[in-house]
Amino acid sequence: MGPSGLVCALLLAACCCCRRAAGVPGEAEPPTPEPLEVEVGGTALLKCGPSHSPGNFSHVDWFSVHKEKPTLIFRVRKGQGQSEPGEYQHRLSLLDRGTTLALAHVTPHDERIFLCQGKRPQSQEHRIQLRVYKAPEEPTIQINPLGISVNSEEPEEVATCVGRNGYPVPQVIWYKNGRPLKEEKKRVHIQSSQIVESSGLYTLQSVLKAQLVKEDKDAQFYCELNYRLPSGNHMKESREVVVPVFYPAEKVWLEVEPVGVLKEGDRVEIRCLADGNPPPHFTISKQNPSTQEMEEKATEDNGVLVLESARKEHSGLYQCQGLDLETMASLPSEQQELLVNYVSDVRVSPAAPESREGGSLALTCEAESNRALEFQWLREKTGQVLEKGPVLRLHNLQRDAGGGYRCVASVPGVPGLNRTQLVRVAIFGSPWMTSKERKMWVKENTVLNLSCEASGHPRPSISWSVDGTAHEQDQDPQSVLSVLNVLVTPELLETGAECVASNFLGRNTTTIFLELVRLTTDSNRTTGPSTSTVGPYTRANSTSTEKKLPEPESKGVAIVAVTVCVLVLAVLGAVLYFFYKKGKLPCGRSGKQEITLPPSRKSEFVVEVKSDKLPEEMGLLQGSTGDKRAPGDQGEKYIDLRH
Repeated sequence: MGPSGLVCALLLAACCCCRRAAGVPGEAEPPTPEPLEVEVGGTALLKCGPSHSPGNFSHVDWFSVHKEKPTLIFRVRKGQGQSEPGEYQHRLSLLDRGTTLALAHVTPHDERIFLCQGKRPQSQEHRIQLRVYKAPEEPTIQINPLGISVNSEEPEEVATCVGRNGYPVPQVIWYKNGRPLKEEKKRVHIQSSQIVESSGLYTLQSVLKAQLVKEDKDAQFYCELNYRLPSGNHMKESREVVVPVFYPAEKVWLEVEPVGVLKEGDRVEIRCLADGNPPPHFTISKQNPSTQEMEEKATEDNGVLVLESARKEHSGLYQCQGLDLETMASLPSEQQELLVNYVSDVRVSPAAPESREGGSLALTCEAESNRALEFQWLREKTGQVLEKGPVLRLHNLQRDAGGGYRCVASVPGVPGLNRTQLVRVAIFGSPWMTSKERKMWVKENTVLNLSCEASGHPRPSISWSVDGTAHEQDQDPQSVLSVLNVLVTPELLETGAECVASNFLGRNTTTIFLELVRLTTDSNRTTGPSTSTVGPYTRANSTSTEKKLPEPESKGVAIVAVTVCVLVLAVLGAVLYFFYKKGKLPCGRSGKQEITLPPSRKSEFVVEVKSDKLPEEMGLLQGSTGDKRAPGDQGEKYIDLRH
């Protein structure tokens, strides 16, 4: 080979070396990394090669590759592992006899390639691609509090959806009434962004903008987050929300509460309503029956007229007027009639009926109403129904027929709608007394209230036969009650008191006899009744008692007797204690005990001890020595000193 041929051969060899170094396509490429998926916080098990591949793992180096730059993180020598200083120093451990490297507490920052490489000649490296996953928190949704107008020409913000702390970034889908929303020009726009937290996790924020119509006023919106875990695909949904939708009113109408038949006295609300949001400004008008003009009524709230107690004057035609404050357009409602059923002007004729005993009367009742009426006549005292119809006829009237009669006018078709009118029938007659005479027990020099009641037509006047202060009270147009305050004197006890009632038809009397309460000494009690202040219709029929005080002399005798008894008991106790200390008074349970004495003194005296006490009523001692009880007295204890 000549010099020129040698030069060509060298150039060809250099070119081949350059092509191999530059990685020309067709040359050997690094093997595809083996994928490994782990959730955040879990442990990644990094295996150096397929589990079926034979190999010597006694001499292995582990690297982490970040931005295509490998960094040694772990060495295996003769089956023993050692971490290299750095971010993985305290999270790596060797498992399965050196074939597996465990990475604990995985974080999003660990998502990278890990490779292992043996030291044997021509050994190949093994690559592992670690994928990290974290489920986001439950998504939150916030509506636009200002609402959306249907008159807007561009999509406006409906709601914002936020999904926090997920990895990688989840996918968001918006729904309206259960159907997914997609980007639509000038109709729907979805704008999403994400924030990387210091932990490496993502927070997703998505804003839904849309152009809404009136039919969307009740539409329900929500968002859905789609994400992946090693176990598969998952999703989480937010709560459903309704955004305020503003649209002009197209119709105004009027409602009345309560619904149904109305009557006088009911609380009635007349309310204006519209199909716009927000509702327009309302006014309520009522037609003047004289001029036929609609006159505006003052309302307490926007479009609400309250009739606390409805009357017949409230009946008529009403109308609502709605004014849209944005467009200043006015919408009237249809006129609606309000009917308040009533019963009024109940009249009875004659207004003040009178008759003599044995006579007859005809009472006629009239009333006004917008409906057909029914009439009933009732007796005021008993509530008994006497007649159904507007006319009540009374025959052969007696004195007890006088008093109140009530006419009730009612509307059958309206429950609770009725009016009544009371009239009092007067029967001419002389005064009538509640009683002809009565007796009262009194004490002398006390002040009494004597009562007398009479009735009649004309209403009688009352006078008394004794002096005192009288007060009259009208019970009803035909009755009167007189109360007399009088001092009990011997003269009054002798004569009693007479009440006289009179009118131009005659007179009548009631006599009140007074009897003095007498005290007796039999068993320290009184046998006659006692008395107290007597009011109307009061009978003095209770009794009083007295106790006779004991004489002062009897108290002195009792005190002396008790003193003597105490002294005798003291002397007796001293004698017994003396013998007991000398040892000559043995204690036992028998009723009699012997005390040993010198023979010359055994028969000198006897001492008896009795357990019964003397009755307190006696008050005197029966004797100072040797007192004995009655033959039948029990429970005695005595000490015989004679033996």
